[in-house]
Amino acid sequence: MSGLAPRVVVVSRRSELDELLARHGTLGAAAYFLRQRGRDLDEVTARHEALRAALTEVGAAVPADWRRGHVERADLPRFLFAPEDVVVAVGQDGLVANVAKYLDGQPVIGVDPEPGRNPGVLSRHRPAGMAARLRDAGRHTEERTMVVARLDDGQELYGLNEVYVGHAGHQSARYVLTTPDGDRERQSSSGLIAGTGTGATGWCASIARERAAVPPLPAPGDAALCWFVREAWPSPATGVRQTAGRLTATAELELTSESERLVVFADGLESDALELSWGQRVRIGVAARRLRLV
Repeated sequence: MSGLAPRVVVVSRRSELDELLARHGTLGAAAYFLRQRGRDLDEVTARHEALRAALTEVGAAVPADWRRGHVERADLPRFLFAPEDVVVAVGQDGLVANVAKYLDGQPVIGVDPEPGRNPGVLSRHRPAGMAARLRDAGRHTEERTMVVARLDDGQELYGLNEVYVGHAGHQSARYVLTTPDGDRERQSSSGLIAGTGTGATGWCASIARERAAVPPLPAPGDAALCWFVREAWPSPATGVRQTAGRLTATAELELTSESERLVVFADGLESDALELSWGQRVRIGVAARRLRLV
């Protein structure tokens, strides 16, 4: 920890109203657009105001002698977090996952601006009482396992929920999959998902529900991952034996690309992806870093 005062970095994303105004220019045009689709501007405006109110309350709770920062979700890949930061994600659970991949030990407070509308699994706090939470943020955290994907050229990508490896358009991807026990299989599929215990309630859960037999899904704090191959295609050259499994803390999956361009992205942020060309390898395993969730 440096001698600097802590910095509170508030993370948010544009509201639906902000996006509508950016697209249509005026409230009248936005209201007309929504009416054509059977929706009401009042609902969108109410959600926008709830987010603004939460951001205002969080800002007012920051101690006067602390530094402040703010970053929108779209700008996270370009924002530099510091070791002394306390991160406050104001929005849905997915926003906490989006910011987690860019952190290394900083405590994160998830704030739900619309209680009752969101699940509140990661954004579990209300805007009220933020001053006390900020001062105690580093002392009351739970650690959640993260997943890491490492390319053979040294690039790394972290995720809180899951990483996806496959074609950028979710079309057929061709690759060789090597499991921790050394079993190799050439596959053609719509991609591979490797998820943590946090992600096991999301994308991985939807895949698991469709499988007759699945590996035991990890809990959020377990140093383990579950992985699934999506829609593996059987052919004379490609197999479907290795389509699901569980990775322990020291085990890794290896995928060698046999397509001209595959991508690796985490937690739905397709705009911040790594690319694999033909012959490149990516290893997927449990990350050493963890999310510190307040």
